[in-house]
Amino acid sequence: METIEKANIDWSNLGFGYYKTDKRFYSNYKDGQWDEGCLTEDENITMNESAGVLQYAQTCFEGMKAYTTQDGKVVIFRPDMNAHRMYESAKRLEMPPYPVDKFVDAVCKVVKANLKYVPPYGTGASLYIRPFMFGSSPVMGVKPAEEYQFRVFVSPVGPYFKGGMKPLTLKISDFDRAAPNGTGHVKAGLNYAMSLHAIVTAHNEGYNENLYPDAKTRTKVEETGGANIFFVTKDNKIVTPKSSTILPSITRKSLLHVAKEYLGLEVVEREIYLTELSEFKECGLCGTAAVISPVGKIVDNGKEICFPTGMDSAGEISKKLYDTLTGIQYGKIKAPDGWIKVVD
Repeated sequence: METIEKANIDWSNLGFGYYKTDKRFYSNYKDGQWDEGCLTEDENITMNESAGVLQYAQTCFEGMKAYTTQDGKVVIFRPDMNAHRMYESAKRLEMPPYPVDKFVDAVCKVVKANLKYVPPYGTGASLYIRPFMFGSSPVMGVKPAEEYQFRVFVSPVGPYFKGGMKPLTLKISDFDRAAPNGTGHVKAGLNYAMSLHAIVTAHNEGYNENLYPDAKTRTKVEETGGANIFFVTKDNKIVTPKSSTILPSITRKSLLHVAKEYLGLEVVEREIYLTELSEFKECGLCGTAAVISPVGKIVDNGKEICFPTGMDSAGEISKKLYDTLTGIQYGKIKAPDGWIKVVD
């Protein structure tokens, strides 16, 4: 790949926010098929006031990252997994799924068109990639739209949480995230809309995030507003919640593979009860944006559950997981087959 002159950005001090880049991709669905799509410089979208997305929140999205590796390549981490997950989200929301191969191709095109915004290796920053789809044609009665648009844009970002690997404090939320047989297992925009009041409330009370119990019994751990969660037992087993209403996190799936195949740790996916939280020695959130964010404390209606790792730094196992997965993403550690898509 030819040398690209990078944008004039203070990479090391980037926050996690929208930064306009040069190109984005869009494709329209009309008369029963997707068109070929194209790149555009226009970051704005014009649509009818009664568009399905505006009236009935008919939209889903994905999030992934591109990195500069230590040998100077630009790579995307497991975009095919995001493509498959968005395919399932679209089906659940009665939207026409965007083909997996075209999804990956569109993502690569947008990254390639914005190479100057991919942060240099060693800055701690990355290029966040946001594919999304929405109902664009007007609807009045409650029904699916007839036309849709699929888009991809990118933005250079720093860490999701400003403190980096500084442990977070979670609150057991009084709100429910997802009902049984609802949409908790797909990445629908509506899931995040309903979480906004809960997260603003948590922030106002001094917490970093909400931990949602299952909606049916409110006795079991599910996930937080923006990430899956995992725990480490005293004998170093990795334990994650098992539930049909949890978003199938690609980062979590990758971390569990790393734990088992790279670190030789036992991995257990099972129901986790709130009453057993104090028995774990480590806790962390995992997702595309932060990779791993350690948790130092969980507060349940005023009762503090403090993990032995404390509020100063991540635990030993969480650090190993983070270092191994980011080592794979940045090309320092050999990746499993198919995990890394090189943009050339």
